[in-house]
Amino acid sequence: MSNGNPLTAIERERFDFAVIANWIPPAERVLDLGCGDGKLLRYLRETKGVAGYGVEIDHESVLGCIRNDVDVIQIDIEGGLSGFENQSFNHVIISQALQAMLTTERILGEMLRVAEEAVVSFPNFAYRANREAIAEGHMPVSENLPYQWYETPNVRFFTIADFDSLCGKLGIEIRERLAFDEAGEAVTDDPNLNGSLAFYRLGRRRG
Repeated sequence: MSNGNPLTAIERERFDFAVIANWIPPAERVLDLGCGDGKLLRYLRETKGVAGYGVEIDHESVLGCIRNDVDVIQIDIEGGLSGFENQSFNHVIISQALQAMLTTERILGEMLRVAEEAVVSFPNFAYRANREAIAEGHMPVSENLPYQWYETPNVRFFTIADFDSLCGKLGIEIRERLAFDEAGEAVTDDPNLNGSLAFYRLGRRRG
């Protein structure tokens, strides 16, 4: 990652998994929302011994979970997580999928109802390269925003600053936030400008 070149799609996936795994203690109960083909849960099971479920609506992705030997429930998380009891998981994860959701506030609230902590990752739309693309008159396309505007599944384009503000509005405590550039290097100087990917560890505000 130190060569400064953008991570490839495969490298980015592995990188995402490693960052998230660093926040998940061994043998936890984990719920992965919008889990795709279940690779993240399989990775957490193999590296951390976690138990849990994936939640996915896409039929082909559900079949991918089955191939990856991941327990998956096929529901639309836009409708909430009423099938799960309060605090029934240690962590609930939504990785690179919140921007494709319509009911953002509801999903965040449900995540912190069913789990002690939530982990969220998303592409930062205010990243320097994205701003440059818009200044040139085009929607940004990159490894972290890989779709053309007419085919993107994303329905929410938001920034690190936007997400910080939303957490404040909802009474959500940001327990840890990490930002990385396209090469996977940690960013501490103005992450809303210099961070391409953001990762958050969230909990309910104490007291």
